[in-house]
Amino acid sequence: MCSSIFKHQSLRNQPNACSVLELAFNRHPSSVNYRTRIVSSLSEIGQPVWDALIKSQPDANPFLSFAFLDALHESGCASAQSGWRPQYLTLWHAEQLEAAIPLYEKNHSYGEYVFDWAWADAYQRNGLNYYPKLLSAIPFTPVTGGRLLAQNEMARSALIDALRKMQEEYEISSSHILYPPDSQAALLGQAGFILRTGVQFHWVNPGYRDFEDFLSALEQKKRKNIRAERRRVREAGITFRRVPGALASQADWRFFKRCYDHTYAAHYSTPYLNLDFFLRIGAGMPQHILLVIAEREGKPIASSLSIHTDRTLYGRYWGAVEHHPCLHFETAYYQPLEFCIETGIECFEGGAQGQHKMARGFLPQKTWSAHWLAHPAFADAIERFLERENNGVEAYLDELNENTPFRGPKENR
Repeated sequence: MCSSIFKHQSLRNQPNACSVLELAFNRHPSSVNYRTRIVSSLSEIGQPVWDALIKSQPDANPFLSFAFLDALHESGCASAQSGWRPQYLTLWHAEQLEAAIPLYEKNHSYGEYVFDWAWADAYQRNGLNYYPKLLSAIPFTPVTGGRLLAQNEMARSALIDALRKMQEEYEISSSHILYPPDSQAALLGQAGFILRTGVQFHWVNPGYRDFEDFLSALEQKKRKNIRAERRRVREAGITFRRVPGALASQADWRFFKRCYDHTYAAHYSTPYLNLDFFLRIGAGMPQHILLVIAEREGKPIASSLSIHTDRTLYGRYWGAVEHHPCLHFETAYYQPLEFCIETGIECFEGGAQGQHKMARGFLPQKTWSAHWLAHPAFADAIERFLERENNGVEAYLDELNENTPFRGPKENR
């Protein structure tokens, strides 16, 4: 365990970081002698090797792909310059990549969606350094998916062990793993990480025939409100184009970026992502992209971006250059919902927060994060805080689940 006075040496200042970590890890008894490498660029691994590991995971999604992560790094959106220094921890055996964890050395807490600003402030008030910290997440993307990426359970366990040794070797204040699936959250809890819960809202498709079939499943007031919202958009003369990634032009992406920037400006915030990133994912993973573009009088006025697989659609960003009532709901929810129904997609993950989504057929889902803090007193205080917070989340989930937007069995359509 690290001492209470941190003497952190950033990994960027350790020319022999890989070999030091390797020696520490290889002292741990194991039936497999893994070689450990800290990777600062996915190009050191290569797309075929990385994507082969991702495809072997039961909880993979497009955000873990080489195309998405490399676009974040190479565009500068998630880089050392932006405070997201890639330090991917990888395990190798006989030149084969056996396990990896997407990992960043961070000197701030922006773009994470699991908030620890109060923890950092407490450290500072006590004369301790909270930053830099280690973070395993998909930058700017609150989507559940594999974090402990491994070919088998032995390698997954060894990966957690290597992460703990990495934390201890460089006297890191804390490590945080955001949005792991249930099974990995449980594994991290068993390894001594403190677990934190949250809530998102997901829409589930049991096999709706069309949008009206979906509406018929909702209680009467919800159906009436959605029909009224859609009618207001139509009466404003607004039409929509759904553009798959393979057909998206540079002009489409430039307009989407304009909308994306407008949303951040409206909230007095700075956008995390640049046009280079969007163009890179448009070229590198077009099969997973859906742009919705709203038009009025022949001119584009709003747009949304979703990432999808054959089974799940992930709502990501939206924006508009003209204000119209209910345009947000149509562009970011109802058009993607129609796409899900038409293509047989089973789940639409609506992103972070947003209880208002329940009125549109989205239901609450528990999310996880896992946290390790080196300082014993702070670890104990935060564990007690999270115990109370997690109890509150459970009560919130119970309350939400008692107020389902779907109609009862006796309600008339």
